[in-house]
Amino acid sequence: MVPPRVGAENMARDSALQSRAARTGETVFSVYSWSRPALSFGRNQPARGLYDLKRIREADVDLVRRPTGGRAILHHREVTYSVTAPVDGAGPLRETYSRINRILQLGLSHLGVLVELAATSERARVPSVRPCFEIPGEGELVAGGAKLVGSAQWRENGALLQHGSILVADDQSSLPDFAAAATGARESIPVPATLESLLGRAPAPVEVAAAMFEAVRALEDSDAAELAEDEIRGDVLERVPHFLDEDWTWRR
Repeated sequence: MVPPRVGAENMARDSALQSRAARTGETVFSVYSWSRPALSFGRNQPARGLYDLKRIREADVDLVRRPTGGRAILHHREVTYSVTAPVDGAGPLRETYSRINRILQLGLSHLGVLVELAATSERARVPSVRPCFEIPGEGELVAGGAKLVGSAQWRENGALLQHGSILVADDQSSLPDFAAAATGARESIPVPATLESLLGRAPAPVEVAAAMFEAVRALEDSDAAELAEDEIRGDVLERVPHFLDEDWTWRR
C-alpha cells in the first residue's frame, strides 16, 4: 500500500501513473490514504462562490482539485483507490467501470461486505456543496441502497485514470459546513454506507488494501507485483505544483 500523503501529492501520483500507462502500456491498481484531512473538488465542478476558503482553512483541511470528475469529497476516514491503464484495448468507459467494479466487489467481500450496483440515477443536480456520496450514480456500488464507493474516470492522451473513495466512516455529511452560504440543513443529506457501520468496526487502510490486491490477483493477474515508487517519484514531484496552484483549484 502507498504511504499516506497530502492531497496534492496523491493527485500528482495518480496523474504521473496515468502518463506512465500511456508510455508503458501497463496497468496499476493503487490503494492509498491521506496524511491529513483534505477536501477535493471534481475536475469540472464549480467551486467559486460555493465554498468558503476561510472556513476550510479554519477547519485545518487541505484543498485540492482532482484530475477526474464528480462532486466534492472529504478525504479523512476513507480509503482511496486508483486504476491507471492504457486506453487501447481497455474498451468503452462502461466496460472498464464494470471490470473495476468486479475487483472492488470481490475485495469488499473479502472484508465481509456485500455490495451491489446502483440502478439508474436521478438527473444530475445543479452545482452545490452537497457531497458526492449523497446519491449513487448508475453502476456505483451501494450497500443497503446507500452509496459506499464513489468513482470517476478520466481519459487523456491514450490512458485512463479511474479513482474513487471507499468510506470507512461518515465525514461527507459535514461538507455543507464549508459552504459559502447556507445551502440546506445537514440532516437533510442521506447518510452514506460506511465500512464501520456495515462491519461494526473501522478496518485499517492496510487491511482494505490487502483485500483489494487479493482481488486483483484473483481476477486480473495472479503474478501482479508491487510497483517501485522510485520509478515514478521524479515525475510525481514535478506535478505537485500543478495541484497546489490555486488557478487549478479554483479554475471554476
